[in-house]
Amino acid sequence: MKNKDKKGFWGEFKEFISRGSVIDMAVGIIIGSAFTAIINSLVNDIITPVIGCLIKGISFEEFKITLPSLMDMPPAEITYGVFIQTILNFLITAFAVFCMVKGINSVRRKKEKSEQPQSEETQQPSAELQILTEIRDLLKEKNEQ
Repeated sequence: MKNKDKKGFWGEFKEFISRGSVIDMAVGIIIGSAFTAIINSLVNDIITPVIGCLIKGISFEEFKITLPSLMDMPPAEITYGVFIQTILNFLITAFAVFCMVKGINSVRRKKEKSEQPQSEETQQPSAELQILTEIRDLLKEKNEQ
């Protein structure tokens, strides 16, 4: 504990920030931000227009409820269409991440399976071992007769 106190605030911060896990997290956040931009473009530029065509050209952003104004205030709008689009973004992002993780896990399982030594039951004995086993079995049979 005293050693940490001697480092001071900046020394502890430097130690914290130089850890590998913090750097990995920062890289993950940056990649996540870029991935989010790609998903948002997919939803806004490709999927939403297709859905808009299916529902006769109505944009999600047009789905809103306008509340009456009170006391000389401008009317309030509940833009539930933007909410629907946000849910769509989430679902597509979740699906893309699921597919990515599923693919990574599949590759990892194949790699782990190929690296694991085969159990004795699944290993094929060498030709020499097979011959020696046959000789042993023949000698047993001959001795038993």
